[in-house]
Amino acid sequence: MTDVPEPGVMEREFRAKRAAGRKLLVPYITGGFPGWQDAVRAAAAAGADAIEIGIPFSDPVMDGPIIQQASQLALEAGATPVSILDDARALDVSIPLAVMTYYNTVHHAGLERFAAQLVGAGIVAAIVPDLPLEEAGPWCAAADAAGVETVMLAAPTAPDSRLPRIVARSRGFVYSVGLLGVTGERAQLAGTATELAARLKAITDVPVLVGVGVSNAAQAVQATQVADGVVMGASVVRRLLEAGPDDVGLYIDEVRRALDA
Repeated sequence: MTDVPEPGVMEREFRAKRAAGRKLLVPYITGGFPGWQDAVRAAAAAGADAIEIGIPFSDPVMDGPIIQQASQLALEAGATPVSILDDARALDVSIPLAVMTYYNTVHHAGLERFAAQLVGAGIVAAIVPDLPLEEAGPWCAAADAAGVETVMLAAPTAPDSRLPRIVARSRGFVYSVGLLGVTGERAQLAGTATELAARLKAITDVPVLVGVGVSNAAQAVQATQVADGVVMGASVVRRLLEAGPDDVGLYIDEVRRALDA
């Protein structure tokens, strides 16, 4: 039997908020995009429960057009993983911060070094969507040792036999991928979003959050009829692109009010 570490900062906070009846709201914000720090602060002030900070990568397999556009603009502005983590140190928000990045970035830095860089920047969790469960062992060991929670992703196509292994390895929360395909806004919440969340909720007590394809406040409410919360990316980043950090805060406030109603 493997030793499972005590829940980390994010998971403890999420469990406590869930126990108090709160639905969890985690916006994704592209790190390095002009104004991104102000967007993080605005989202935190508007009632976000954690923030997922994207570290841009040149070949983002999971990202749709909106997040790709923001990532490209961030890279053109000179953003690097190191510069984003340096900027994160100054955020001074009272909610947990996670990074979302691709394994190439982690591998390039070195596993132990990257985990230490996250800790030094005040980041408590990491999401690495292109790192499959079967290959995640070395990174997860380095992250566990540093106290970084590795959030694992579960896809709608995962067979029932695979899900228990994903949730056993997940720290912080389980990322229930709402639909097959890249991130982006959709007119309706995919049926797979609540179906997978229900399958996960049946086998784990770790918080389950639906991400990918949760596009507005109504869909967030729909997803949280089953799941413990939502990750919202493209709809947040579009507002950052089109109107700036203040509009991100207004949007998160709108979603928060809908979830609390």
